Amino acid sequence: MRGNLEFPRASGILLHLTSLPGPCGIGDLGSGAYRFADFLASSRQSLWQMLPLGPTGYGNSPYQCLSAFAGNPQFLSLDKLAADGLLEGPDLEHLPSLPSTEVSWEAAARFKTPLLRKSFENFEKHASPAMRREFDAFCAREKTWLEDYALFLALREAHGLAHWNTWEEDIRDRRRKALREWSQRLAGEIRYHQYLQFQFFRQLDELRWYCHERQIRLIGDAPIFVAPDSADVWANPEMFYLDVEGRPTVVAGVPPDYFSMTGQLWGNPLYRWDVMEHDGYEWWIQRLQAAYRMVDIIRLDHFRGFEGYWEIPASERTAVNGRWVPGPGARFFEAVQKELGRLPIIAEDLGVITPEVEAMRDRFGFPGMKVLQFAFGGDPTDETALPHNYPENCVVYTGTHDNDTTVGWFRSAGTGDTTRMKEAAEREINFALTYLGTDGKDINWDFIHLAMSSRAHTVIIPLQDVLGLGGEARLNLPGRAGGNWGWRFTLDMLTELMGDRLRVQTVTHGRSLARK
Repeated sequence: MRGNLEFPRASGILLHLTSLPGPCGIGDLGSGAYRFADFLASSRQSLWQMLPLGPTGYGNSPYQCLSAFAGNPQFLSLDKLAADGLLEGPDLEHLPSLPSTEVSWEAAARFKTPLLRKSFENFEKHASPAMRREFDAFCAREKTWLEDYALFLALREAHGLAHWNTWEEDIRDRRRKALREWSQRLAGEIRYHQYLQFQFFRQLDELRWYCHERQIRLIGDAPIFVAPDSADVWANPEMFYLDVEGRPTVVAGVPPDYFSMTGQLWGNPLYRWDVMEHDGYEWWIQRLQAAYRMVDIIRLDHFRGFEGYWEIPASERTAVNGRWVPGPGARFFEAVQKELGRLPIIAEDLGVITPEVEAMRDRFGFPGMKVLQFAFGGDPTDETALPHNYPENCVVYTGTHDNDTTVGWFRSAGTGDTTRMKEAAEREINFALTYLGTDGKDINWDFIHLAMSSRAHTVIIPLQDVLGLGGEARLNLPGRAGGNWGWRFTLDMLTELMGDRLRVQTVTHGRSLARK
């Protein structure tokens, strides 16, 4: 079998937890996740890729989380809490009537939060000695991030969810006396947030074990940058470029390009890599250790930022007036490898990538990413971009969470969309049809076949492409302020015929791992 120890020849599905079916308005770690794992196993898939699992803040984006270490409590299964005796049958009798094909962020939180609090109260009153010992062990093991995170959440709620840099100066600046006093005042809330993390990791561990029993590994996603209003920045201000009031002085983004005349202004605070290097990048090492307690493989987002990143003054309204600044480069990965050994990492190397970035990626053996929707719109003389020339050490996607679905991409050719001019889109589609030798009536399966038959050791397909859905099922449109991260599917969409078709593709192209 081709491939290597971390990446044998295999395939899998991209599906975020929010998109899972379930009765509470948002996907969770309950029965819908297990039934989806069963579908993966029956169709001979070996990988389940998720987006970042942290508690979301602004815009519900999984790339703007309140912590780079924590899990999102909204993913907790109420049924599992009931099975552990922490909720009772009557608590779950009157479920809200919420849409099954979209995430109801606010309604789900309004329904679930009181029940999560009730489960905590029941835990405090009735938990078994064994579960209490398990909770205490979890808090001790995760102490390096959990205490700051739980205090941050409690403080945030006490301040009406206001940004931490607007809090009173003494607690904003983490003065020792203020930390002690607030910790005593908010002790109950702090313990509540620790409890939610305990239950999140407990439920995720159970799902992960279930997947491992079926030869399925989980792929997670680690954004390079963290949100400005996060426990990470508040607890570690010395690691970021901030002013004396905790506001970023420079922020992250990408420069203007073909797709955006003003670039992208992300607004994340930038790391002081020189400070991080002094302690051997300890925060990053702890972050990666925490990530690998959730998943088996990490997709490292914006990989090129480790070699060089676009620095924008925080006062700017666009990304135009920025500059390239060197990142930590190979020194960072050498330090990580020295501490943690060789890690299964996928380098998100999309966009304009320099030879220096490619050299760093290849030096450490990280597979890069190839996206079929990007294969046909470039320079027709550049054959390295075409699928038949993809290297073995890469991960091929039909599309990512930031792309339209493959059917949506194909249908938009005649109209143009937010990133493709009509003439260029039509030229791109015609080239794709000629390359594939197809009329496009089954374009999603044409793309799946093309990905599966490539030399790449790993293939990942968004579930929307397996289902053959159009642009209505797009998960995210970068730059759009609202309306993202809302798509969900229902279990009846996963038909036996569809699973059979996916299994045939997987087995035919040598991507089906031996099952126990």
